[in-house]
Amino acid sequence: MSRIGKKAVEVPSGVQVTLAGQTLTVKGPKGQLSQAIPEEIVISHADGQITFTPANDTQRARAMWGLSRTLTANMVEGVTKGFERRLELVGVGYRAQMKGSTLSLALGYSHDVEMPPPAGVSFAVPKQTEVVITGVDKQVVGETAARIRKVRPPEPYKGKGVRYAGETVRRKEGKKK
Repeated sequence: MSRIGKKAVEVPSGVQVTLAGQTLTVKGPKGQLSQAIPEEIVISHADGQITFTPANDTQRARAMWGLSRTLTANMVEGVTKGFERRLELVGVGYRAQMKGSTLSLALGYSHDVEMPPPAGVSFAVPKQTEVVITGVDKQVVGETAARIRKVRPPEPYKGKGVRYAGETVRRKEGKKK
């Protein structure tokens, strides 16, 4: 029983797709991204769709098939809409501010933590306790948010720290007398 079929990604108008060997380049209004597609995947571009088919029925080919399709869908979404991650700063005196393009965080340490943005990522501080990270590459935006959160992760007793917007922190009960 073969489960091999095709998986496709719709390409909206205004997005250019270039296929050079196993390298896929997607260019849109917000930027350009490139991805190397594994050799186990046969990729084709026609009629506003990028189609992925595994070259054989091995476990690795099937795994790379879905991964390649998802990464390409993220590339197309990134160059058209972009990605965003929001962080909240919870704690007395915890605040963020912009110094040029660098993010400066006051998180209860003896010094402010300076975080320059990686290539293709920008920071915004709509409120002192909120940081917005935007960019075209989903992985880079997520990694940047994780690096900022790692500076002062939320602690379980008072809930103070840097957390993702909407994240619930499991609280522990304190000492009893």
